[in-house]
Amino acid sequence: MTKAGDNPMRFEFATATRIIFGSGTLREAGAIAAEFGRRILVVTRTSSDDAKRLMDDLTARGLGVSALTAHGEPTVETIREGVRFAKDKGCDVVVGMGGGSVIDTGKAIAALLTNEGELLGYLEIIGKGQAPTRAAAPYIAIPTTAGTGSEVTRNAVLTSPEHRVKVSLRSPWMLPRVALVDPALTYTMPPQVTASTGLDALTQVIEPYVSNKPNALTDPLCREGMRRAARSLRLAYEHGGDAQAREDMALTSLYGGLALANGKLGAVHGFVL
Repeated sequence: MTKAGDNPMRFEFATATRIIFGSGTLREAGAIAAEFGRRILVVTRTSSDDAKRLMDDLTARGLGVSALTAHGEPTVETIREGVRFAKDKGCDVVVGMGGGSVIDTGKAIAALLTNEGELLGYLEIIGKGQAPTRAAAPYIAIPTTAGTGSEVTRNAVLTSPEHRVKVSLRSPWMLPRVALVDPALTYTMPPQVTASTGLDALTQVIEPYVSNKPNALTDPLCREGMRRAARSLRLAYEHGGDAQAREDMALTSLYGGLALANGKLGAVHGFVL
């Protein structure tokens, strides 16, 4: 029999202010963005039909829209240029719509819009690792892949070609105001991308579950994520339009982001292939 205080449970759980999940929820993004400001920076990777619909909706609401195309993984210079662009356009809200790299790009830009100083001052390992002192500009994260869970994490992973490393810009202030997860946006992912992102999502519900610092909230999320990925990853790969499989994988990715942001990961997470 344990006595009070012998094995106290203590953990924290922080995530996006609001999580919206469901097929077709992209149509809600314009109204949500309008609640936060009047000039919107939309960060995307390609000019997809979905991204065009979003920007058309924002414009129809009388909002100023500036588009920034994110190519590949964000670099230190990419973020510097993105912040300059957003400030020049007077943007007060950021929307990131794409895979993990796009969402991280938008997340970092939103943070630097409100926190003064050089980016390197905030980066770990290659910089001073200073903590941002102000909340990021309102940020809406809309994933179009089911892999990283970046829509609910508090960091952005950046590459520094000069130092040949990946580093994080990290702060609780960087949690998105809204994570809008619409599984329908993943229907057009090619099989190879479905497989690679899906395995990423699966790995990120296994790692926190077997780490040395799980907690009473992350463990159930991980178990449910593993169950959904086990039944749906291959199906999503073979039949990209299967709505249930895509929903399962979008949830697995979301659960992984929630778990890794509030639990711990493993050594495999740092492997670069």
